[in-house]
Amino acid sequence: MGKFVMKTTKNGKIKFDLKASNGQIVATSQSYKAAKYARTGINSVIKNAPGAAVEDQTVEGYTREKHPKFEIYKDNAGEFRFRLKAANGQIIAVSEGYTTMKACVNGVNSVKKNAVDAPIVEE
Repeated sequence: MGKFVMKTTKNGKIKFDLKASNGQIVATSQSYKAAKYARTGINSVIKNAPGAAVEDQTVEGYTREKHPKFEIYKDNAGEFRFRLKAANGQIIAVSEGYTTMKACVNGVNSVKKNAVDAPIVEE
């Protein structure tokens, strides 16, 4: 089972990481002003991730999906990344860079699976 880990950043803000059962970070959040806002972000991931469509923006003429959705794209370094957008279109979690599309899709599936019943831990 995965877990959400909330922590305070160097600038005093709060962010969270979703870690898979193996301890790998599969998604991370923006920085929030307070823990209550980070918890709202976590709840949004829990609510939106399991049923979110996947939009592969790496293919020409890709089909636009409705929110909530995972958007898979290539960054400037040529790595595959995803961002999870909530029903309102806000980005609620992003991934690290992956060298292959398969690894990125595995990351999306890990978020879908691990977010559902992941406990929240504060560091």
